[in-house]
Amino acid sequence: MTYFVGFGPFGEHTVNASWVAVQELKKLGLGSEVDLHVYEVPVEYQTVQSLVPSLWKQYHPLLVVHVGVSGMATTVTLEKCGRNHGYKGLDNSSFCPDSQCCIVGGPDCIDSVIDMESVCKRVTASGLGVAVSVSKDAGRYLCDFTYYTSLYLSHGRSAFIHVPPLGKPYSGEDLGRALKAIVQEMLELLDQAEEKIHCQQHFH
Repeated sequence: MTYFVGFGPFGEHTVNASWVAVQELKKLGLGSEVDLHVYEVPVEYQTVQSLVPSLWKQYHPLLVVHVGVSGMATTVTLEKCGRNHGYKGLDNSSFCPDSQCCIVGGPDCIDSVIDMESVCKRVTASGLGVAVSVSKDAGRYLCDFTYYTSLYLSHGRSAFIHVPPLGKPYSGEDLGRALKAIVQEMLELLDQAEEKIHCQQHFH
């Protein structure tokens, strides 16, 4: 079970490429095995703080993949980790957390359990026609804030993908295809990890 989160409009992004890409992915689907739930998240710290935990409770997903737009991105970017501190930018309702952090007392940084380098290599080798890269800094705004919150709740069973704005250079359809390929690789890696754990338990 997976669900996807794409962000709503903010700043100059009146049409958010991440939400367009997620809707394209929904059209394509991930095969009959995967139950795909899609949510659009307002660009607001307090909404993220209540919505993300409620989605985890409701669905107990195998993996959560968040998708956000980055005006600086020119590739589809896989984020390796979320960071707890440094949230000074005001959100769509002109709010930022007093503590400037996601989870008071939480670790500074949480890595995804998914090996993003491996996902990147596999998707690149598949000849998708969309450039994919890996990053260690999700930007200390709502994307990073959401990712850290999700990683904290899921013990690392989350991923974050940044997409470039539409037409710079990819269309919504291109981004949807890229998301499908990326998430299929992520699920494959999770599957392999589960099997390995299962085998180890079996032999002990």
